[in-house]
Amino acid sequence: MCSLRSLSTWSSLYHLFNTSRGLLPDDCSFPSHSMDGGEKPHPRVQSVYDAWLASRVLGRGELLVPGAHRKFSLLNIKLALFIVHNCAYDFFSHILSLNPVRTSVMMALNIIRSIFPAFRGYSQALIIDELQSLITSGNFTWTRLLHLVATELVRRIFESLLDSFAVANETIVMDSARFHVEYVQMEQRVRLDIPTLSDSAVRDLLHESDLFARSFSGSGFGLLSPLDFIHIISLVTELLSHTLLILSLTGGATHYGVLLLSIFSATLPLLVTCIGCPQPHSETLYTPREARAADRQEKMRNLAYNDAHRPEIELFGLGDWILKTWASARKVVLDSEQSQQLRDSSLLSKLNFSDFLFALQNIPLVLLLQTSSASLGSLTLYRSSIQSVILTSRNLLATSRMVFQGIFFMSAFCAGKTLKPKMQPDEQDAVYYHPSPHGATITARGLSYTYPGCSEPALRDVSFTLRAGETLAIVGYNGSGKSTLAKILLRIMDHDLGDLVVNGFDIRRYNPADYHQHLTAVFQGFSKFNTTVRENVGMGRVEKIRSRSTIDTAIHLAEADNVVDSLPYGLRTLLETPGFEMMSYSGSGCMGSLRHHGLSGGEWQRLSIARAFMRANEPQVDLLLFDEPTSSLDAHAQNQIFDTIDKISRSPTTGARIKSCIFITHRLSTARRADKVALMKNGVSTSPPAFQRPD
Repeated sequence: MCSLRSLSTWSSLYHLFNTSRGLLPDDCSFPSHSMDGGEKPHPRVQSVYDAWLASRVLGRGELLVPGAHRKFSLLNIKLALFIVHNCAYDFFSHILSLNPVRTSVMMALNIIRSIFPAFRGYSQALIIDELQSLITSGNFTWTRLLHLVATELVRRIFESLLDSFAVANETIVMDSARFHVEYVQMEQRVRLDIPTLSDSAVRDLLHESDLFARSFSGSGFGLLSPLDFIHIISLVTELLSHTLLILSLTGGATHYGVLLLSIFSATLPLLVTCIGCPQPHSETLYTPREARAADRQEKMRNLAYNDAHRPEIELFGLGDWILKTWASARKVVLDSEQSQQLRDSSLLSKLNFSDFLFALQNIPLVLLLQTSSASLGSLTLYRSSIQSVILTSRNLLATSRMVFQGIFFMSAFCAGKTLKPKMQPDEQDAVYYHPSPHGATITARGLSYTYPGCSEPALRDVSFTLRAGETLAIVGYNGSGKSTLAKILLRIMDHDLGDLVVNGFDIRRYNPADYHQHLTAVFQGFSKFNTTVRENVGMGRVEKIRSRSTIDTAIHLAEADNVVDSLPYGLRTLLETPGFEMMSYSGSGCMGSLRHHGLSGGEWQRLSIARAFMRANEPQVDLLLFDEPTSSLDAHAQNQIFDTIDKISRSPTTGARIKSCIFITHRLSTARRADKVALMKNGVSTSPPAFQRPD
């Protein structure tokens, strides 16, 4: 563990770095006041995000692997208290407000149920004592025995019914909490933009936030759901109830000596386990080196088993590298498991203490039998209570460990809600996009962009001007930066240097969601969703996804009528493509019996064009961008599509240009359709006079 000074430096630099890039708001929504009026874990820890990050710092600039368990240390305990004080109350109060009555009932029933073991032992002890009394007095009757058994049976039936009700009620509470947490988690994902999601710190934060969300469904490895904190209260209640029973049976110096001997005999197995295995196995699985190895092992396994990666694996000869990397990581994991097994098979753990401990725990019973107040029922209750105290204490310790780890994952979830998309402008700088009746006007000056981790820029000093209603063709070889420029113009990615002005305002002042409503595009790597034709097209304008006329119009504009007509179920045909999960939307109906149908590259491209045409005719759309939209189509189909694009970009009454258009192509015949041509080469754009179309 690094020193407090090194932690301060690393945490503060990391936080300032991420804040300067717009990952976090300058004023985090969580309060930064100190814990209970005292000092914070460290002066540099101002927010829950800072506390989460500080808990991952190992020293020398290294961070724990996402999902790794935090060590018990004074610093981490302070950080956990800071997190609980700053976000736990708001989180739990919101969760509890989802079902306030049922949640209150759940907590009350858990406390009541925690008393049942002690009450059960006491009830059974009374039966044993009464039977002993009946037998020794000679007044034993089967009627009395059946009465005692029936009483115990009724008690157990009542306890079972209460348990059933408690479980059903808890399921309802947990389901509502799980839905809320998963919804918030999905909301975090969909509102963040690509530059934000590409940041390693954000990916780590969202990974641990995912673990927190999964804990509500019981799939969080080594974790408890936050609502399971009531298990701690239940265990404490159970521990107290057994302790009270023990104390009620203990009196005098002899009895206290017997109590100490009983505790020693019951805790001896725990001491032997601790000597043979100093640390829990769950902790050793999460050491940084082993966690990294386990993560790398799973990544290599996914590469080997995922068919979507098979073409690249074969093309680039990745098989040997995958095997070598997996083997190296797997050996680390197996060495860890072997070390654990060696500890478990140590001499102390292999010694058979069972008979010895059984005899040892009988000594207190023999001593208590010497007193006149001792009975068979009280002796049985005494011994079972001692063992229950030890077992409950172990469960309480294990539960507390998991709750401690869950606090830091909860901090990732809470901090994730404060993440600010990098491309979202500050409120005081933001402006609304006002479409032009004649098309968008774009001015680019010195645009440059370098992908993270790359030394050479993908774009370098790109400049051009597109007046309202004009058409710009961007041509160039593969890898020249055309698609990168398209993503920057579409506000999918942000440029590093230069200025980009759209309709008189810096593009960075537009909210991306608002900006995107006024343009449409076809991407070169368009998505092929494993769902119906209707939804593949309709996602271009989801508010019209159920409008048959709108979808038919888009398909007709994309010259895709024959494609849809040739499919067995028309718009309801399920399309199949590898690499994407099955998607389902409201209104899609039950389609489990329909067979998936494959399409050719050209057919898929026509559907992607239809998707873009879903909103192309809308008056608020003043910019059309097409990245190699006809690369899989023949020359005749290509001309038809570009004729349609030209028709859409003009007024149906006057024929005047009302939309600006940018299309990326490697075909010179297509480029001649444009008013202007930008030639891209090694990330730099030029405007060759030979391709300027005369006015």
